[in-house]
Amino acid sequence: MNRILLSSTLLIAALAAGPALAQKSKAEEPPQVTPYYPAPPPKFAPQIDQGVPVTDLSSPLARDKAKITHTTIDSEAEAQLFASADKVVWGRYAKMKGEKPGTVTVTKGDVWTVKGRIDSEAPGTEGDWASIDGVVEKITANHVTIRGEVAFRVAKVENGAACKIAGQLRFHRSGRSHTWRLIEGDNPCDGSREFFDLVYERAPAERKPVPKHG
Repeated sequence: MNRILLSSTLLIAALAAGPALAQKSKAEEPPQVTPYYPAPPPKFAPQIDQGVPVTDLSSPLARDKAKITHTTIDSEAEAQLFASADKVVWGRYAKMKGEKPGTVTVTKGDVWTVKGRIDSEAPGTEGDWASIDGVVEKITANHVTIRGEVAFRVAKVENGAACKIAGQLRFHRSGRSHTWRLIEGDNPCDGSREFFDLVYERAPAERKPVPKHG
């Protein structure tokens, strides 16, 4: 009787220990490595070189930007008017007493250039200025496209730092107006509409064909 009880006890113990031994053997087995997951850990940490200073870096966009080699003129009449532009008007101070227009110079060539500046003379605004510097990409009826930079310096904005609009600058003229107004004329620092204008005072004299004498 005792032998039967002992045999039964050993059999039950063996059956109970079987799953535990099987789980232990599975746990001890190394995980299968597949092409997907988990990836085997690297034997060594990646080595990196000493950091390179980040000064004097240049933008790849600046290198790739095509240079303007020719000003496209689709409207000779508009081009003649724009060549006569000689004043800069800055709407921020235009209506203030004592304010005067600035000057702009349009230089003709294979590539037309535009350069101008206005220094505010209204009382309390001395030291504020606006400027333009660029090349003319295209002239069409009532439109002039310039590639360059317009800057606004206002003492109370950004502690007097110059706030700049750079890239493609589009100027539009309406009807018989003498003024080309910058479409992208919002100050990038405070969002104010600057009303930056290039103006011609007198239209160029109309060229009449010289009659031929037979």
